[in-house]
Amino acid sequence: MEFQAPNTLAEQIANYLAERIMTGQIRPGERIQEATIAAELQVSRASVKEALYTLERWYLVDITPRKGASATRLDETHATELYDVYMHLLIMLARRLCERWKEEDKPRLLKPLEQVVGQINDNRSDIAGVVAASFEVMEKCCEVVGNPYLTESLSNFKPAVSRTYYIGSDRYRQDLDQTGHFFSELTQAVLDRNPEEAEKQVTRFAEHQKALIRRALGQQQAASL
Repeated sequence: MEFQAPNTLAEQIANYLAERIMTGQIRPGERIQEATIAAELQVSRASVKEALYTLERWYLVDITPRKGASATRLDETHATELYDVYMHLLIMLARRLCERWKEEDKPRLLKPLEQVVGQINDNRSDIAGVVAASFEVMEKCCEVVGNPYLTESLSNFKPAVSRTYYIGSDRYRQDLDQTGHFFSELTQAVLDRNPEEAEKQVTRFAEHQKALIRRALGQQQAASL
């Protein structure tokens, strides 16, 4: 595989490995050998090591002294803890958005919202497209809020949350109407500058998504016994 700009080499390696972890090509708990990856991609071990540190920041890799790196495990407990923290970050984003958006921000907020709803209605089988459009909404909201610490925290959670969508893709596909309803209700709460309602919508949706992924992981675990 040949890597090129604009991303740095380490970032490109991190994105490549992240996709393999998120889609299950690298299984939870599986060791990631620096030398093997370096040989496969024809890059230096130093670049692979740097990429692994990025994946650790994204909660996709655990790095243990003298043992190296392995894909993080994802069971019902880990999924619950992931969504609990992610939910509170989204609540903070939603509340700040209610407080800070201005009239001139409306077009760049509404456009990605229309895109994600359109993605749901037009091609319900394209889960990757729906997920990407959903994160585009989050990123535009972060731009409007303008809190760099909150933006970075949410960005670091994005790969780990994407991984849960891939694992629970069948259940998520069957439940896209709930996703569309969430975005519609959240948009109205933000436009009404109602932080309490926005928090309620985020909490309800996050708890629903957490239940979906827990059921998917429980089914996986039962099937492996």
